[in-house]
Amino acid sequence: MRYFLKISFQGAAYHGWQRQPSDVSVQETIEKALAMVLRHDTPITGAGRTDAGVNATTMYAHFDTTSAIDDSQLMRSLNGILPQDIAIHAVIHVADDAHARFDATSRTYHYYAHTAKSPLLRATSWQCSAGLDFDLMNEAAQRLLDYEDFTSFSKLHTDVKTNNCHITHAQWTRCQSQDPNVEQWVFAITADRFLRNMVRAIVGTLVEVGRHKITVDDFCRIIEQKDRCAAGTSMPAHALYLWDVTYPFL
Repeated sequence: MRYFLKISFQGAAYHGWQRQPSDVSVQETIEKALAMVLRHDTPITGAGRTDAGVNATTMYAHFDTTSAIDDSQLMRSLNGILPQDIAIHAVIHVADDAHARFDATSRTYHYYAHTAKSPLLRATSWQCSAGLDFDLMNEAAQRLLDYEDFTSFSKLHTDVKTNNCHITHAQWTRCQSQDPNVEQWVFAITADRFLRNMVRAIVGTLVEVGRHKITVDDFCRIIEQKDRCAAGTSMPAHALYLWDVTYPFL
């Protein structure tokens, strides 16, 4: 029998989602909890990878077991074992061939930025310089929808077969800040798939547009160069959230 886990986590204490040989990962932590509850080793497969320090409000992973499972009881048991920075929100029985990674139809990330010093936001949002031109950044963000090859925003030397992605939404909006003294913005981006480090590299390059260091046309030329060295810096991980993953059967 196959089950999906709906998961959220704060990534600060983990070396990303994927199990690592010598560093603690979110995947490993959940697998250990599952093994304790189900009394057998239980590998899980996530909807994708998140880098060290990146957070998730919604991550899905699947696992297989021959044991009879009470969905609600399993969720309670896992939450009782897992640390406070990882939570299970649902255990869902799915078809035996359902796949958390390959069946996902879209993924959405959010990147948060605030415009002045804030003790309340420093751990969850990036403090940007005042005067960023968010209108111009949005003009550049819309141009992302015109392209498919995002080699310029991919971490080098990855093992993927293609750097093509279909972006359907990319926009900065002002959001309700958790600190009423400080203005906060969020960049939301949705695609069928993402490359390693892609969102943080896109945000870093959009910030260059917002600082008027490069133009919107320059931004497009960076994409067309298919050269990571041409793009902006990779932004800090703590402000990035895997926000949602969608499936045709959920």
